[in-house]
Amino acid sequence: MEIQQLYTKCLSEAAYFISSDGEAAVIDPLRDVDVYLEMARERNVTIKYIFETHFHADFVSGHIELAEKTGAPIVYGPGTEASFKVHVATDGEEFSIGKLKLKAIHTPGHTLESTCYLLYNEMGLPHAVFTGDTLFVGDVGRPDLFSGNMSKEALAGMMYDTLQTKIKTLDDGIIVYPAHGPGSSCGKSLGAETFSTIGEQRESNYALSDMRKEDFVTVLTSGLNKPPAYFPVNARINKEGYDSMDKIYNTGMQPLSIASFKEKAKEDGMIILDTRPATVFTEGFVPESISIGLDGRFAEWAGSLLPYNQPILLVTEQGKEKESITRLSRVGIDNVVGYLDGSYAAWQAAGERIDMIIDIEPDELAMDLPHDSMLEVIDVRKLDEYEAAHVKGAINVPLSNLSNPLEIALIEDDKNLYIHCAGGYRSVIAASLLKRQGYHNLRNILGGFGKMKNEKGIPVVLPGKVSAQEL
Repeated sequence: MEIQQLYTKCLSEAAYFISSDGEAAVIDPLRDVDVYLEMARERNVTIKYIFETHFHADFVSGHIELAEKTGAPIVYGPGTEASFKVHVATDGEEFSIGKLKLKAIHTPGHTLESTCYLLYNEMGLPHAVFTGDTLFVGDVGRPDLFSGNMSKEALAGMMYDTLQTKIKTLDDGIIVYPAHGPGSSCGKSLGAETFSTIGEQRESNYALSDMRKEDFVTVLTSGLNKPPAYFPVNARINKEGYDSMDKIYNTGMQPLSIASFKEKAKEDGMIILDTRPATVFTEGFVPESISIGLDGRFAEWAGSLLPYNQPILLVTEQGKEKESITRLSRVGIDNVVGYLDGSYAAWQAAGERIDMIIDIEPDELAMDLPHDSMLEVIDVRKLDEYEAAHVKGAINVPLSNLSNPLEIALIEDDKNLYIHCAGGYRSVIAASLLKRQGYHNLRNILGGFGKMKNEKGIPVVLPGKVSAQEL
């Protein structure tokens, strides 16, 4: 028996490859399925089943493409309706993989069709449970993402019943393999680990503690941040289907000369996306480019900020073109029409017009604060980060809001804008979006709030007080 967790940090997503005695199953695959096909070849096993724990909202799954390339059936839980062929499992239905068995356990709450899969080892003993978004390490799936017209309170009530009757009855030693880890927006506060045991979760996970149903519903439905804008789009794609990766690569992997790139950039709605690291982007870029670096939570921010109905030109590090297209496709962005051949270096060497963003250290902000009456600090972190601690007088404009031109319009363009996030990745994205809208008096604060909070001369507001770092 082999269980392989394939964890993708960019999406905080875990897929699983299970094999035994010449057969294999894949659970919650990502859209780019070559890794699973290669694993099957290396192990000389046949992929027999593709299991989905639910219709995912935070990424496009590889279930359809993997089924087309292997002939394996796609298995979903009870009540599933899809635009493609699926095997709808009954609650308690068992599937054999070599000498192993997987039992479907219907666990509604995150979504109506949510289903966990309990793995029995060669001796017929329960060994692990693949919980999807039903049970995370330290948390459970939020009930407000994609379940038709059902209220989050009704789904939270279902989740309570699921946990009480399906999850808490499992043995303590059973390994918990969830679909997500820390950073995922599918829960409120996932733990740092990507797997656990039922016993550990019984002791540490608030959702498995003893509480009344009405109290559980209140806890689960309160304090939910607004989900990323792309979630309903991805849920629909997973339910209705999508184009093959081969077709997407054929369209997107087109090297464009500078002349061709410039000509395409003039087309209506064209977006130039630069996926180089944020620290490289600020030093120089093709004007009007949007920076979303591959070195951060690329797919999540691409899905949150980029429109799905407009074509995209890429500027990448050389050799990163295919990776950029792949990672965009994981959140359903399939409209890349080519990339700049030779990358930014070729553009610069040709003497084309460039733009840049000025980076500054926190100590420069500390020196400017007392003397610049037009200075405005823009904090692009999430609201809960801002409320926990922020620079005195800073305006909070979460990065996710900057996809809306009306939100951008609230920022005064005659001010000297000093932009920061927590560490420096999101602030560069924000600065590029503002540059694209005609803002030019910008400074990106290196190291973000992580460095600023300890800089003498930058006053920091904590809940109920101001820090000792006074001007």
